[in-house]
Amino acid sequence: MSWTRYCQSVIRYPKLGFSIDFSLMDIEDEFFATMQPKIDKAFAGIAELESGAIVNPDEQRMVGHYWLRNPALAPNEEIRMQITEPLQALKDFAEKVHTGQVTPPSGGQFEQLLLIGIGGSALGPQLVNDALGANAKLPIYFFDNTDPTGMDRVLATLKGKGLAKTLVMVISKSGGTAETRNGMLEAKAAYEAAGLNFGQHTIAITGEGSKLDAYSTAQGFIAKFPMEDWVGGRTSVMSTVGLVPAALQGIDIDAFLAGAAAMDAETRKTDLKTNAAMQLALAWYHVGNGRGEKDMVVLPYKDSLVLFSKYLQQLLMESLGKALDLDGNTVNQGIAVYGNKGSTDQHAYVQQLRDGVNNFFAVFVEVRKGRDGKSIEVEPGTTTADYLQGFLRGTRKALHESGRKSLTISIPEVNAFQLGVVIALFERAVSLYASLVNINAYHQPGVEAGKKAAGVFLELLTKVRGKLTADARTAADIATGSDADPEDVYHCLTHLAANGEVQIALGQDPSEDSFSL
Repeated sequence: MSWTRYCQSVIRYPKLGFSIDFSLMDIEDEFFATMQPKIDKAFAGIAELESGAIVNPDEQRMVGHYWLRNPALAPNEEIRMQITEPLQALKDFAEKVHTGQVTPPSGGQFEQLLLIGIGGSALGPQLVNDALGANAKLPIYFFDNTDPTGMDRVLATLKGKGLAKTLVMVISKSGGTAETRNGMLEAKAAYEAAGLNFGQHTIAITGEGSKLDAYSTAQGFIAKFPMEDWVGGRTSVMSTVGLVPAALQGIDIDAFLAGAAAMDAETRKTDLKTNAAMQLALAWYHVGNGRGEKDMVVLPYKDSLVLFSKYLQQLLMESLGKALDLDGNTVNQGIAVYGNKGSTDQHAYVQQLRDGVNNFFAVFVEVRKGRDGKSIEVEPGTTTADYLQGFLRGTRKALHESGRKSLTISIPEVNAFQLGVVIALFERAVSLYASLVNINAYHQPGVEAGKKAAGVFLELLTKVRGKLTADARTAADIATGSDADPEDVYHCLTHLAANGEVQIALGQDPSEDSFSL
């Protein structure tokens, strides 16, 4: 660990209170020289993206999440209005909820929120809530899966204050996402069971003309906010998707957007030595040989950032995990992301990071401020914040001594501005890295393939239900004449048995198990 190397390898943005240290990534100057043609292409590519070029060729879409925090960059007045008008509308709506101008039908005021969404429609708001929502005006809860037990648990919590005091947000661009639709119908059933009108407690965030748009009108939802097709789910936290719940919680969304805009401005510059996002993308390329050969372990040393690694999982892995490059070549790109928080990880998997398989690099996130107010001394002259810093620096050094690479991001504290700063850093690094490896970061064919496969299974499940009788039969018997794989039929049958729809009699192995009504 070299002081000179550190001083040469740290990028600082003093006005943002931000720095990023690449000194332990062991990147030599020669690497940057060899990458210069790719670097030039990536800078040109992101400039085209921000100007409104079609950079998602599969879906023939622009990519505009950078415009959300600086509408002046939008390529035309129509798109600028699609950003500024909903932003003002959602601020006005949140103010009306907070001041009792928008109220539940039963009177009083809304006291809590239920967000129904999945993927980016939930992960972004969950990160913002965990990082910034400790003193929220309205606490927020989530349906972010189609797990009935999970939804029951959330509903049980909501019923403490009462569903009548709960404002529901349903978020789906297309309105056809099955998990979100299921959550909405489960919530609707719960409201109706309590004698409440679901629509009069609910708002929609969706694309214009979507299924949810039509449904919200038919059900008399309180309000609707738009989602545009030039914003992807994993980069939607600064659109209505993230800003509506944040504003309702009372979080400073102007500061959130300002932090992202400030990082964008710094990393829009083409000076390689001072561009943190390009340097971050190049570090990923260098450590993984341009093929994602090393996993990224995210270690934020702050409880409020525990979901940051989960958020980055989607941002990186859905964006970069692609089979084909832009020329149609099979490349199987991607960077695997995992992590939790420090110093919790010290007692979990840091042992393997230090002494086990060297298949990763670490991203430390340092939050320099320990807490608001004074701290006690847990030992003479030492506070808990001192310990946290000690564990961060100690772990970083221990990994380096064992030949493990790492970089360190430092921010002064976790607030709305700083969260915007770090999210924007990674969003731009993803765009740049995608150019370096020549892939489309803005589609998700693997996700769509999984949805189609789920649909096939559900169709088979319906057929299997129709073939069940009082006579006990095996999966192979039931599969006969249906062109179905007996294993797929077997999994349908065990699902039905687990949920009380059929009886199962176990044989010596699955082929001898029999099922009957």
